[in-house]
Amino acid sequence: MRDEKLAAHLFRHQYGRMVSILTRIFGLAQLEMVEDAVQDTFAKALLSWRNKVPENPEAWLVAAAKNRAIDLLRKAKSDQFRIGKVPSGPATVLLNELFLENEVEDSQLRMVFTACHPALKPTEQIAFALKTISGFGIREIASALLLKEETVKKRLSRARKTIVQRSISFAIPNASELPARLDRVLEVLYLTFNEGFHSNNKAILIRRELCGEAIRLCRLLLTKESLRTGKVYALFAIMCFHAARLDSRVDGDGEIVDIKHQDRSKWYLPLINLGHSAMMKATTNGQYSAYHYEAAIAAEHLRAETFEATDWTQILHWYDQLLTLQDSAFTRLNKSVVLMQLGDFAQAKKILDDLVVGELAQRKYLYHSAYAEYYFLTGHPQAALKSINRCLELVNSEPEKRYFERKKTGYKSDR
Repeated sequence: MRDEKLAAHLFRHQYGRMVSILTRIFGLAQLEMVEDAVQDTFAKALLSWRNKVPENPEAWLVAAAKNRAIDLLRKAKSDQFRIGKVPSGPATVLLNELFLENEVEDSQLRMVFTACHPALKPTEQIAFALKTISGFGIREIASALLLKEETVKKRLSRARKTIVQRSISFAIPNASELPARLDRVLEVLYLTFNEGFHSNNKAILIRRELCGEAIRLCRLLLTKESLRTGKVYALFAIMCFHAARLDSRVDGDGEIVDIKHQDRSKWYLPLINLGHSAMMKATTNGQYSAYHYEAAIAAEHLRAETFEATDWTQILHWYDQLLTLQDSAFTRLNKSVVLMQLGDFAQAKKILDDLVVGELAQRKYLYHSAYAEYYFLTGHPQAALKSINRCLELVNSEPEKRYFERKKTGYKSDR
C-alpha cells in the first residue's frame, strides 16, 4: 500500500515532466503514444516495486518511460507512427541532455504554450493542460470542471487532433508572438487557480491540488528570463496571497469561514512574503495590469491585523483602478460590497441595480447574497430574507449553501 501511494504521488508530480520530455524527443504527432508510454511505465512501476522501491524512483521512471517509448516506435508498423530512426550512438548524448533539469523545465514550458495555443478552444485548453502538464486523470478533470467524463475525453481528443492537423510546433513562441500567447497562458492559469480557490464542485469548496498546480506552473514561467514580465509576477503574487489564506477558509468540519471571522494567525507568512517579493518585481516598469490591482486588493486584506482594521478606502481605490482595465459584472459586485463596508449604501445599491445579473453566470447567486446584506445593513430584514432565499435557490455548492443558511438564521434572529 505504501509503495502504491508513492507511485501515485510520483505519477502526479512526474507525469507532466515525462510527457513533456518525450514529446520534445518524438514530436507532438506522437503525443497519444507518448502518454500511453508514460501510463505503461507507471503500471510497470507498480508491479516492479512490489518487492523493493528503487533508490531513485524518479530516475527509474524517466529511464523506463524513455525506453518504453523507443521500443514502441521501433515496433510501429503504420506510416502514421513513422518518425525516422531513433537517435543512437553520439546522438544519444544529445538526447540524454534533454533530461537535465534546465532542459526539463524548457520542455514543460513548451507544453504549457502548446496547451494554451490559440488554435485550441478555451474549453479544450484547460482540460488539455490538466491532463498533459499536471497528470490529472479523466475523472479528476471531469470533477474539477463539472463535466461528464465522456465530455472530457472528447475535448482531449479534439485538442490532440487539432495539434496534428494544424502542425502546431512544440516550442516557446518567438518574440513577436510571445506577448499575446503569454497572456492566454496566464488566463488559463488564473482560471485554474480560481477553480481551486472557489471550486464549482458541488461538495468541495477548495481544490488544493488545482491551486498548487497553478502556482507551480506560474513559478515555472518565472524560471525563464524572457517570460519574467510584470503580469507574470503579479499573477504569481495573487496566487501566493490567496493561497496563504487557504487553511483559514474552512473550519475543522469543512464549513466556510468568511474573511471577517477567519483566524488570521493561520495565514501562512512565507507565502505572503513570497507574494510581496513578487509584487516588488511586478511594479518595476510602472506598467500595471488587472493582475496588479487584484494582487493589491488581496494584499490590503492581508495587511489588516483585524477585519475592523481593513483599509476599505484603499481597497475601493484599487477596485476603481481595476474597473478602468476590466469592467466586469463581478468586479462591480465586489465594489458594491466594499461600499457597504464604507457605509455608502446609496452608491452600493445603484451598482447592484445596474448590474446585468446574467453576466455573473454560475456565480449569480452572489448578487442576491449582496442584496441580502444590503437590506440587512439598512434595516430591511424581510427584504434581506427574500434575497437570501433567492440566493439559496441558485447556489450549487453544498458548503456555500450551508454558509448562506447560517446567514439567513442571523437575519432572522436580528429582526
